[in-house]
Amino acid sequence: MSAPKKTQAGARKKPLAFWRDRRGAAAVEFAFIAPVLIIMYCGLAELSQAMMAQRRASNVASTIGDLVAQSTQTGPTMIGDIFNIGNTIMAPFPTAGLKMCVASVVSDATGKDTVAWSQSNTTMINCPAQNTVLSNVPTGVLPVSQSVIMAKVSYAYASPIKLVMPRTLNFYRTYYLRPRKSDSVLWSQTN
Repeated sequence: MSAPKKTQAGARKKPLAFWRDRRGAAAVEFAFIAPVLIIMYCGLAELSQAMMAQRRASNVASTIGDLVAQSTQTGPTMIGDIFNIGNTIMAPFPTAGLKMCVASVVSDATGKDTVAWSQSNTTMINCPAQNTVLSNVPTGVLPVSQSVIMAKVSYAYASPIKLVMPRTLNFYRTYYLRPRKSDSVLWSQTN
């Protein structure tokens, strides 16, 4: 048997039939849309994780400040425990990028704000040293001849996916809390 001969009309019908054929069109459309959808999904996941990390950092700052403000005096052991609580609050995010600072800021009769004592869990650039005069305490937060507890947190968030956010984001939070049980929270080496 011999193979049937191709006619010119049949050869012209094949390209026309190819363009009119709708089988597989959904697969081709999905192939165009899938990368965009995957990037959007990963971007939303990364953004959600970053927002959660930012909220945790805020919660750490308010909690460590609040715990110190509830005491009449504090010391190395108590501050160490409070920093451990801060690390626990930050979980499940990695705590390697978490830096915490707690300080007692006292205002004198002239309104000069001075750091009475200061402690941080690691080397923190913006944690004021003892006896530093502060000029950036917001107005109305620290009245004359009173004190506040200042809690600062910085957190370096690195996305695990790094598709949409390849760089590390840094979150900074500062809270001021008035001491609850006394005029000021004193530092004691024995606590």
